Amino acid sequence: MPTSRHIKALAACVAVFAATATTASASADPDPFARFHGQRVDWHACTLGAGDELGKELDAAGADCADITVPLDYADPGGRTITVAISRLKATDTAHRVGPLLLNDGGPAGPSLRMPVTKSKVMGDAADRYDLIGMDPRFVGRSTPLDCGWDLGSAPLRSAGAEPAAYREEVAVARELAGRCKRAHGDVLLYVTTRNTARDMDVIRVALGEDTLSYLGYSYGSYLGEVYTQLFPGRTDRMVLDGVSLPERYSHTMLRGAEAANEAALRAWASWAAARHGTYGLGATRGEVLATVQHILGAAADEPLRIGEAYLLDEHVLPFVFIGGLGSDLDERRAALAKTVRLLARAADRKPVEPSEELAGQLEFLLTKAGSAPASQMTAIICGDVAERRGVGSYWRAVEESRERFPLAGPLANNITPCEFWDRPAEAPTVLDNDIPALLVNATGDPRTLYAGAEAMREQWPSSRLLTVEGARQHGLYGEYGNACVDERVNAYLRTGRLPAHDLTCEA
Repeated sequence: MPTSRHIKALAACVAVFAATATTASASADPDPFARFHGQRVDWHACTLGAGDELGKELDAAGADCADITVPLDYADPGGRTITVAISRLKATDTAHRVGPLLLNDGGPAGPSLRMPVTKSKVMGDAADRYDLIGMDPRFVGRSTPLDCGWDLGSAPLRSAGAEPAAYREEVAVARELAGRCKRAHGDVLLYVTTRNTARDMDVIRVALGEDTLSYLGYSYGSYLGEVYTQLFPGRTDRMVLDGVSLPERYSHTMLRGAEAANEAALRAWASWAAARHGTYGLGATRGEVLATVQHILGAAADEPLRIGEAYLLDEHVLPFVFIGGLGSDLDERRAALAKTVRLLARAADRKPVEPSEELAGQLEFLLTKAGSAPASQMTAIICGDVAERRGVGSYWRAVEESRERFPLAGPLANNITPCEFWDRPAEAPTVLDNDIPALLVNATGDPRTLYAGAEAMREQWPSSRLLTVEGARQHGLYGEYGNACVDERVNAYLRTGRLPAHDLTCEA
């Protein structure tokens, strides 16, 4: 736990850093971050070895990579350091160069080094005006690593289960996962936060020799962008937040409040699958498809589903497989979920099932050590930001209250997490009280970052504009949904820096 003296020192240092982040202080005091701001950026090839497919992809696209040194603890800039990995595709239209466009793929804990390659394709000639910067946030991907060594089923979100006994298992798992993280990385967990990642972004900006950053962030990445604007006012140029996360809703039960949207997405998918009963055999009506889903969930509650020789899928992890498949209403993603549900239905009937390649990849991540690092990184960021002790019984009461209306999403969204057993964060959650020009992008049926949150963010930032996709149940739109209207509007803003005169709507 941080001491009160440590917290006071951190708060004082943050105030100095936020006010003087770009250059040495205007006063006679030396810049305490001079060694980070003045560091030489050593750009190099991205491939780390023969099996490094990410590095090969980046190198083939003409990108280069670097490691930026940042303080572990911004209250102690003379102390321990860590590195943050970045990638870059340099601007080719130097006559119209805007500057760096930093990219974040969400998560929390989403690696983003590949993004300059993927986003340059949708940006078209707008990409030529930017140095496209991918960043693996602190303790993620190629940055200084963090892995809590979880092997208890490392699904980022777990469901409470059907009975009190199952929930007691969840309490034990959450306590054990928190304990493992503390034992493995207790010396750094206090600093695994969104606010520190935002501070790292500003070190990157200064090290690159730039006065401002442009930014494109998805989902959690929108929250990271919002935090950056609060800590470093006046340091942003063009801002695109896609899948807008309202800071007030950011908590360690991140899907809480989105149960209705996820259940609606489930019903919409069930109607889609029913219309294709001849292909998938899940039911000829929406009700029949939903009954198949309930049969699968009930069977897993009775006894874990065996998938191939390697995997047992229980009632705690199974709902995440469903919810994970409901983030898009694109036919290809709905079809992928339908194929998975067809396999799960056979397993629920206790028939032999071999997982598809896609399902095997999911289960490898969710049920084995392969998912330990990403899951523990995501958890560490959320808990480091907003952990609070609610009391073990409060989660079960919330689960029971939500279960009747939201049988799939309720027990998942309201379940206990390791944050219940985490040390108290060093800093309070970020409160926005600014107003900046930004382009906010959201679908009305987004089951992750709710459209109401995007509307609230638009009201909070009157200088922003909201680009709405009407009727879509899609999380992540720009370059992800194949909607020409969205892509053209975002590219026009990135190209010119001019926001639309008023809010805009695109059809799904």
